[in-house]
Amino acid sequence: MTQLGVGIIGCGNISTAYLTLAPMFKALKLVAVADINMDNARAKAADFDVRAETVEDLLKASDVDVVVNLTIPDVHFEVTKSILDAGKHAYSEKPLVLTLEEGEILRELAASKNLRIGSAPDTFLGGAHQQARAAIDGGETGKIIGGTCHVMGHGMEAWHPNPDFFFQPGAGPVLDIGPYYVTNLLHLIGPVKSVAALATTTFPTRTIGNGPRDGEVIPVNTPTNIHALLEFANGATVTLGASWDVWANKHTNMELYGEDASLFVPDPNFFGGPLEIGKPNSDITAITPWDHPFGVANQGTRANYRCAGLADMAQAISEGREHRCNVDLAVHATDVMTSILKAGEEKRWVDLTTTCERPAPLGPDEAHALLA
Repeated sequence: MTQLGVGIIGCGNISTAYLTLAPMFKALKLVAVADINMDNARAKAADFDVRAETVEDLLKASDVDVVVNLTIPDVHFEVTKSILDAGKHAYSEKPLVLTLEEGEILRELAASKNLRIGSAPDTFLGGAHQQARAAIDGGETGKIIGGTCHVMGHGMEAWHPNPDFFFQPGAGPVLDIGPYYVTNLLHLIGPVKSVAALATTTFPTRTIGNGPRDGEVIPVNTPTNIHALLEFANGATVTLGASWDVWANKHTNMELYGEDASLFVPDPNFFGGPLEIGKPNSDITAITPWDHPFGVANQGTRANYRCAGLADMAQAISEGREHRCNVDLAVHATDVMTSILKAGEEKRWVDLTTTCERPAPLGPDEAHALLA
């Protein structure tokens, strides 16, 4: 197995997860970190025994093969393009880009340079979601004909010290949390054909509830309460509710309705969780978790295997196969999410212009093969 040298651009909070978890995977060798604030880069470098570089120097580094883009979403396109222009493979935090046009530009650029693009989320590689995939593929549910999924709360202003971005164009619940749900649906059901939506902004402002800016009022300039319908290419229809205007709800995270059984899937924001099935003339019952390494709790009661998608991409490059968190999946997810927002704004159905293949399943043996 050839290890790929990994550099990281963006030393904010999320970088700690990548730097902590990357050594779990045998195809990854952490080399350097960079940030527009060199103090941040030096601090992370010292904590994790890697080099601190300027962004320009990291992109020139001969021992860096793949660069992870952990910058704010508003500059994801610009930074990922610079990575590809430097002749290096790119892996981005979600969302890959904020417009379909940006995604198509990156896809074409990568293809022209024979480079790979990968993108979070990789939580669908978790043990619970892969077991759900196995149940569907194994015929336990029959063909999926419908479903519901909900991600609802009251936003980040109560706990995040700088929540401004979450309430501006390019964020909101669809583009910020939606990637976890949409990507898992694409993984479990397949590509989306068309969408419709209603979208509103209930609260024109939010008040920061913690940190040095406690009490400061910030504007809301993007929809925060979205109810969408997704029509899949296989004929399934799924309701997606995404809201930061809700104080409490009793919706389950994801339910998929098959011709022969219903499947209750845990929160796609996480790698693990309880998986349940409801068969004809039977109560809803728990499915015994299988022996999948990415379902094992490794941080308290939670399973967290962030970097699994990056590791799979690195290994796929060595093996000459397609990686699971691939650019086609990420671009199609972007198309779905931006089309939902467009449908909500224009109150109509929007046909998607992209598609993707379901990523290959990641069974227990394949997952074990990624680990050091």
